[in-house]
Amino acid sequence: MPRTQGVMDMRFGLARAFQKTVRVLICPCILLALVAGSGCKGLPTLEQQELLVRGNNLVLDHITTRAVVNVWGKPPHHHSEFTHFFVMPDRTLIPSSRVPAGEVPKGWNAGVHAGEGVFFAYPDRGWLLVFLDEQLIYKEELKAEQLDALVKAWAYEDRFRTRLDGVPTP
Repeated sequence: MPRTQGVMDMRFGLARAFQKTVRVLICPCILLALVAGSGCKGLPTLEQQELLVRGNNLVLDHITTRAVVNVWGKPPHHHSEFTHFFVMPDRTLIPSSRVPAGEVPKGWNAGVHAGEGVFFAYPDRGWLLVFLDEQLIYKEELKAEQLDALVKAWAYEDRFRTRLDGVPTP
């Protein structure tokens, strides 16, 4: 019996040592896998982006301003301004200007982001596209009349910008 007990203790000792080794190695391995996985996520090539735009498949975070301009041409109307964005639970961004004043988007949970938003309006195609750091982060299908009203609002706002806002006064 003592000999059997000694063998069992030795097995449990080896099992405990193995468990400790696994615990020590698992955290760095998981971290390495996450870093490697996130490194694989990147923008598609320009050609792939252009194919998406041609197919009217405007995938957020996968299309750049260059791809849109290459396929659709320069936007008839564009606007650039420092913008606050609502960060939604699915990590998408909604420009605050696209939400009625004093309201928040449905499902919003207090995340915000800010940056220089670049707005492209294509009334003939019915799209408002918003880019942040050259990447498509928001799209909205609008009627030509709605886009025209938006463009008029941009022009009105631009009349009151000062040199401090980055747009020279006329």
